[in-house]
Amino acid sequence: MSNSSNYYSSLLQLCCETRNQTQAKKLHCRIIKSLTNPETFLYNNLIGAYSKLGNITYARHVFDKTPQPNSFSWNTMLSAYSKSGNLSTMQDIFNIMPNRDGVSWNSLISGYVCYGSFKEAVKAYNLMLKDGVFNLNRITFSTMLLLVSSQGCVGLGRQIHGQIVKIGFGAYVFVRSPLVDMYAKMGLISEAKQVFDEVRERNVVMYNTMITGLLRCGRVEDSKRLFHGMKERDSISWTTMITGLIQNGLEAESIDLFRDMRLEGMAIDQYTFGSVLTACGGLMALKEGKQVHNFIIRSEYNHNVFVGSALVDMYCKCRSIRYAEAVFKRMTNKNVVSWTAMLVGYGQNGFSEEAVRVFCDMQRNGIEPDDFTLGSVISSCANLASLEEGAQFHCQSLVSGLISFITVSNALITLYGKCGSIEDSNQLFNEMNFRDEVSWTALVSGYAQFGKAHETIDLFERMLVRGLKPDAVTFIAVLSACSRAGLVERGQQYFESMLKNHGIIPFSDHYTCMIDLFSRAGRLEEAKIFVNKMPFSPDAIGWATLLSSCRLYGNEEIGKWAAESLLELEPHNPAGYILLSSIYAAKGKWSDVAQLRRGMREKGARKEPGFSWIKYKSKVYIFSADDQSSPFSDQIHAELEKLNQKMIEEGYVPDASSVLHDVENSEKIKMLNHHSEKLAIAFGLLFIPRGLPIRVVKNLRVCGDCHNATKYISKITQREILVRDAVRFHSFKDGTCSCGDFW
Repeated sequence: MSNSSNYYSSLLQLCCETRNQTQAKKLHCRIIKSLTNPETFLYNNLIGAYSKLGNITYARHVFDKTPQPNSFSWNTMLSAYSKSGNLSTMQDIFNIMPNRDGVSWNSLISGYVCYGSFKEAVKAYNLMLKDGVFNLNRITFSTMLLLVSSQGCVGLGRQIHGQIVKIGFGAYVFVRSPLVDMYAKMGLISEAKQVFDEVRERNVVMYNTMITGLLRCGRVEDSKRLFHGMKERDSISWTTMITGLIQNGLEAESIDLFRDMRLEGMAIDQYTFGSVLTACGGLMALKEGKQVHNFIIRSEYNHNVFVGSALVDMYCKCRSIRYAEAVFKRMTNKNVVSWTAMLVGYGQNGFSEEAVRVFCDMQRNGIEPDDFTLGSVISSCANLASLEEGAQFHCQSLVSGLISFITVSNALITLYGKCGSIEDSNQLFNEMNFRDEVSWTALVSGYAQFGKAHETIDLFERMLVRGLKPDAVTFIAVLSACSRAGLVERGQQYFESMLKNHGIIPFSDHYTCMIDLFSRAGRLEEAKIFVNKMPFSPDAIGWATLLSSCRLYGNEEIGKWAAESLLELEPHNPAGYILLSSIYAAKGKWSDVAQLRRGMREKGARKEPGFSWIKYKSKVYIFSADDQSSPFSDQIHAELEKLNQKMIEEGYVPDASSVLHDVENSEKIKMLNHHSEKLAIAFGLLFIPRGLPIRVVKNLRVCGDCHNATKYISKITQREILVRDAVRFHSFKDGTCSCGDFW
């Protein structure tokens, strides 16, 4: 081997290390000009350099020009095609090779495995066995065991295990580790442990593999014993244990183990930081999360994109959105994971508008969303009931092809359901090639929110017939549907089936649904008995639900009990005062109403002001009760006066019981006429073109009078009016509402 060959080979190696293809081409030119007959060794280095730099065309050109290619030349070219995924040319090269060795066969098998041609990989492996076992080595077996693990082929895995033992590779730890991994990934942990125990001299890699397998199968105590029994542990050992504990729901233990790791002086990498930050987020352990953050600042990973994304996620889960923003803004490099962490964080913390803004900023920065990002921003649009923006993201999913991902389709079903376009939800559901439990639950919830009780129950029964497992969210939708349809006994059956048939432990939302089921039907005594039998006391929503029904049915006794329980639980919650005041006001007990108001003032409880908003030409118009600030105020009030006259002619009687003030009846009616939702509806009638529904969102529950009035408005104007309030969705059309007479 000449000095010139060594010299040029070293320079080519440097080009590969610096990823400088232009310099490699210049060196190639220099070689052609300066060397008359370059050695095969140099040709091989040129082929290898072009292959590593991703230029397979130039690599093949050099190979074809090599006067006397040797086995290394052929294998280098074969490996290039294998790694690039050009499988047909890889096979062609392999077929014409004058001599094949273990490297040749391994390149062929590896190419098929890496690019998903599993049948071809197995076929190549069988041909290799026929060609002679002398070519087999640990790389062959490791590659095949990786294939078996990914495909879950237990039978093939055992065959390969038998061949390993038969050929004499059983004692090699580098073959035993993939065997342990294979059995563990397929859930055969006893066989994995048997392979592990048969090896006398185990290295740290094998220990790490066994610990991973045990943790994956939930055998935490066994993994702890193995970990603490290791003579030597590396950073991967510690990170494996920390991650495994988190995956098994033991976040607090993982944080303690991270502290031990630091005390041991072990090197901590981005994956360790990522795992412990996940634990802090899962526990909402802000203090510990900040401590880890301080440690990161002093480490080399302060500007690492993976760690930065994990920090954003941790702060978001700890409800510290401002800290998350600060970390996000300081990140010098952001990828799709970073942007998604911030976007999802905003959505989970109730800042849906900010989530949409972040998505738009991400695209302006040239970052393409993945299915999870797009699904998340669609979910934020659903929370905002923003059909217009959501529909735009639907179009984007069609153009990008991301609609084929179930996360995006499920988010769109939820969006249209929450925005009252249940037909669009149903169409999307029917067009899906594959539906999971989330898909069914999204549609079930959509029908429930829309007030389609019988359709909700029918869909739920179809879900059960197909063998799909409902979750806690599905049952909330079904119980709500039973409540609206007045199907008390059926709702009871579903509630009892949760634990009995599906292993789902009911939580507060399910109990609230049951309270609503009894009380909505006027069976307030049964609701009281149910509450007294609950394993825990109702939350504020549960008590408010019962109290609201007491107001409707005028049950002062149970209403007072519910109000006192609510105020004991949350003294500053205005709902208890307001709903009990309604009961007293309806019975003319104004002194009791005044006493409750004094109690509100003393406790500092303030009623949240009601707002309604409507979107028109990409702008949101917000209204409050008796609002005069709109530039269209005169037109809106004139429209309401005109509507009021027509409604009265049709039989509408204002419900003065909704007004909790001791004033003249005429004054109460005037107050009712200018509620925020009526102002927003009037605006919609003035500006939203006919043929399009009027969509209104309210931050509080729609009052009884506005609910009744909107039914009349929909009949008089022949317009579809969709109102989403703090409790549910209302679809008004031709004088009826999807939620029935009792909203």
